[in-house]
Amino acid sequence: MTTRLRILDDGAWLSVDDERRVSVSELWRLDSERFCDCDLADMVVENFLEVGVDGRTVEVRVYGQCIVCGAKSTTGWVPVGRILHGEFVDLDREGVLRARPDDEPAKDSG
Repeated sequence: MTTRLRILDDGAWLSVDDERRVSVSELWRLDSERFCDCDLADMVVENFLEVGVDGRTVEVRVYGQCIVCGAKSTTGWVPVGRILHGEFVDLDREGVLRARPDDEPAKDSG
């Protein structure tokens, strides 16, 4: 079974099988050494740049701003959901999300 992952509306939405599932303007707690100098960034997602998969995990690279220090930057790959039994299941994005470094690309970028 194939799952279609796309970025829609000039980077405003992550679409899974033609259904908008993750949007900009979400506030993420981000653990990323490269995003900003904060121990944990409180990042407002401003734009989806890329989407990919690592096994069953759906990952995105986004541009956003830390509301604590004001830094604007691009993340490494951040997990936002999983594909289980052909269906997209959200990860808890209200908890801490851990970004992989940019030099570790998702295996099947879309």
